Amino acid sequence: MEWLPFNSNRTAERRSRQVSDRRDAGFTLLELMIVVAIIAILAVVALPSYSRYVVKTNRAAATACLSEYANYMERYYTTNLRYDKAPAASGTAAAAANPIVGTAPSLVLGCAAASQTGNNYQYTAPAASATGYTLRAAPINAQQTRDTQCGTLTLDQTGARNVVGGTNTTAQCWSG
Repeated sequence: MEWLPFNSNRTAERRSRQVSDRRDAGFTLLELMIVVAIIAILAVVALPSYSRYVVKTNRAAATACLSEYANYMERYYTTNLRYDKAPAASGTAAAAANPIVGTAPSLVLGCAAASQTGNNYQYTAPAASATGYTLRAAPINAQQTRDTQCGTLTLDQTGARNVVGGTNTTAQCWSG
């Protein structure tokens, strides 16, 4: 066996190669923690904004659906000359009630289906008379807990819009 002299250049070269190999292998824990902290900060800022956007969008869809219900009521009035029930037809013993009037309407328009706004609002026309009606869109499920500013939206036969149980004004809630 032959003795080789110690070469400090060769040893330094090996050490630098080992250090560079370790750095090329992946991320350090500190680098990963910095990325996690940045993502957490972005989530804290973005999530409440997104939730407010969803609530406002659901409310805008509910106001549009109330307008569809108002259109239905006006068509019903045009046909029957009253909002609450159809008069007794010839050969019919009793008048037929308007299918969307009451606390549990028997007719649900397409905009109020579960695939549209039905999971967020319940639509009723609890107080209809021969000459007037009031439509209501009451928030339900998650919308009820998130939308404390506007509460129940109402629309009557004159087109008057109102908010029941909210802290915002009617203009703020109906502006979309």
